[in-house]
Amino acid sequence: MEYLNNMFFGIFLTVIVYLVGQYLFKKTNNFFLFQPLFVGMVLGIAVLVLIQQVTGATSDAVFSAYWNGGKENMIGANLLFWFLSPATIAFAVPLYKRNDIVKKYWVEILLSLIIGLFISLTIIYFVCIALGLPKNEIASLLPQSATTAIALPLSESIGGVPAITAMTVILNAVIVMALGDQIIKLFRLGSDPIGVGLGLGSSGHTMGSVKAVELGSIQGAMASIAVVIVGVATNLVVPIFANIVGLK
Repeated sequence: MEYLNNMFFGIFLTVIVYLVGQYLFKKTNNFFLFQPLFVGMVLGIAVLVLIQQVTGATSDAVFSAYWNGGKENMIGANLLFWFLSPATIAFAVPLYKRNDIVKKYWVEILLSLIIGLFISLTIIYFVCIALGLPKNEIASLLPQSATTAIALPLSESIGGVPAITAMTVILNAVIVMALGDQIIKLFRLGSDPIGVGLGLGSSGHTMGSVKAVELGSIQGAMASIAVVIVGVATNLVVPIFANIVGLK
């Protein structure tokens, strides 16, 4: 394992599995199961499990080598994770370009996103209870409304498992990126660019915003503000909700 304990292992593995996913996505004409984020996640886990089996090391040791070069406070794949925060802030650019829409409908936008968040949290909680999931898994699923940079530390703070949270956030993004067009057509939402953008941004996070930008400038701006507002609201509301339902 010692030869894996360096910053290049985690960074190299992350980039390679993503590029493999990107290649498969293009070769299959953008088939949603080969969305690069999803392929990268599955393939990356498979490679780490294979390394564990071959070396006989513990899963914690393998993940530590991947994440921080095997040493606390060192650099590894966590360097790439750091870029999620400035990438999230970059959503302010399309928002700034269409701030005229935000100024005109800011009350409706704010209320719809906050109400939607409460409905989402309530549904997730009661579905988890119906399935008999333990508290730590429920806590892992509650922050999935936020983008990864916000959801992972929030999940850990309320007793969840960040890895499970990451998987749910990525799955949300993959589904929305792949099926967003079909969902819009199914529910006949195309005539409301503001609603489309808010829906894509709040449900699909970064990838939903990418899909929204493809549809138009208004949709892109609304998706951007949805990511920001839902992220902030989730960070404030989820700990309170977790306390109310007895998860903390």
